[in-house]
Amino acid sequence: MSEIIKVGMADLNTCKSPDGITTLGLGSCVGIAIRDPVTKIGGLAHVMLPDSTSIRNNTSIPKFADTGIVQLVNDIVKLGANRSRLVAKIAGGAQMFAFNANSNMVRVGDKNVEASKKKLAELKIPILAQDTGENYGRTVIFYPETGDFVIRAVGKPEKVI
Repeated sequence: MSEIIKVGMADLNTCKSPDGITTLGLGSCVGIAIRDPVTKIGGLAHVMLPDSTSIRNNTSIPKFADTGIVQLVNDIVKLGANRSRLVAKIAGGAQMFAFNANSNMVRVGDKNVEASKKKLAELKIPILAQDTGENYGRTVIFYPETGDFVIRAVGKPEKVI
């Protein structure tokens, strides 16, 4: 019997096929799903902010794209995945506030997406698909067995990337 593992905000977790992994309420946050298609081992990070270096005394590794993605990759490899085969899908990074869209304070979603893409590129992990931006939150479920990244949003049809 397969299980769906929950990942909270500013958190990450891993799983093996046939289990899946989910996170709720991706607004400006980004969900990064990474897997090894051969071993079917994967994981999901729910990152809130782009850069850990801008916060003093930071103790939350999964909270930031730059540190959370590295930790997720390390955890997936520890479970038996091959680092060179890893692939990713990302979702979230919405513009959740309608006022003054040019303000850097409210561009957190864009910055989270940019930082996630940058870190994955540095780690040479290709992004196979993404569902980012727009102005609505998302709930995602990732299945490392198939690579399906199911995206649900209120008032939108379910999407699989």
